[in-house]
Amino acid sequence: MRTINYGIIGCGMMGQEHLRNIALLPETRVAAIYEPDAEQAQRSLAIAPDAEIVSSVAALLAIETLDCLLVAAPNHLHVDLFEEIARTRPLPLLIEKPLFTSSEQVDRLRQLEASYPAPVWVAMEYRYMPPIQKLIDEAKDATGGITMLTIREHRFPFLPKVGDWNRFNRNTGGTFVEKCCHFFDLMRLLMQSEPVRVMASAGQDVNHLDEVYNGETPDIWDAGFVIVEFENGTRAMLELCMYAEGSRYQEEITAVGPKGKIEAKVPGPGRFWPEHLGAAPVPQVIVSPRNPPGPVTIDVPVDATALAAGDHNGSTLYQHQKFVEVVRQSGVPEVTLECGRKAVEMGLAAQLSATTGQTVDLTSH
Repeated sequence: MRTINYGIIGCGMMGQEHLRNIALLPETRVAAIYEPDAEQAQRSLAIAPDAEIVSSVAALLAIETLDCLLVAAPNHLHVDLFEEIARTRPLPLLIEKPLFTSSEQVDRLRQLEASYPAPVWVAMEYRYMPPIQKLIDEAKDATGGITMLTIREHRFPFLPKVGDWNRFNRNTGGTFVEKCCHFFDLMRLLMQSEPVRVMASAGQDVNHLDEVYNGETPDIWDAGFVIVEFENGTRAMLELCMYAEGSRYQEEITAVGPKGKIEAKVPGPGRFWPEHLGAAPVPQVIVSPRNPPGPVTIDVPVDATALAAGDHNGSTLYQHQKFVEVVRQSGVPEVTLECGRKAVEMGLAAQLSATTGQTVDLTSH
């Protein structure tokens, strides 16, 4: 089995999580890194000491031994970087979410979607968290077909990032794009239908109000609700609170249908769990049939090595395992550019709805 060589563009907090997980894959290595921040570049070398640090994207793309690329740069750079890669050397690509940050970029993304000649996998890690994967696998049988879906995330505030780029909507696309495109992707996946209307209410209630960067106060929201209606008549709701880090579970996903209910309960990163409370919670899936009634709780533990390699319940490792197989076999990604684009379009619609107080119709998009 030949070694797969990654080139990495962007190695801040999430990029370094990718490095730790790539290091766990057999016959796979990080060959080169482009990270313009010197401190983050040195931290990256501590994780991937054999990687070559290069001074530009062009220099990275010129390395002949590369087999694939990972883009983990700040959100607002994704489309520009994608276009540069497409022009210069369109290798198989794993690109972090969100794919883009504004409606003005949609046409550019669609052109890339139509013309990029190699596989592109959008990094929707939440699909691959073991408890969420189990819910996805069993939802149809447990519910008899989902009619209602609720996703609740009660978590810690946005973490500091290089240059504080994630404090401002112009860089992130807004909280419903940056943080929540994962959840809109899960909605489409579970409902097996396309969204037609989005209604949202959100705001900046608690976090970052006393922070100032170059004379500016952050404008990212920290709480909100989103309701989505789908073509097939089903409905989904997102509840987000980013000042609820004292919660036992960070994500709670509930799917309901005529046969019953299935829930996934996912704890946050173990490094944030208070030591005085002992071991961090184990993820769970709970199946509650209507007939005969009675919930069944199933623990879904995550492999300790995968858990220790990042903040996403092992999902980054499982995602890379599948992506590397696509690279080796010229396969088809499970999370396509279309998936990534539509998740962002839903997030942008939620941002617009919460800003205007109006329902956003997606059927005209």
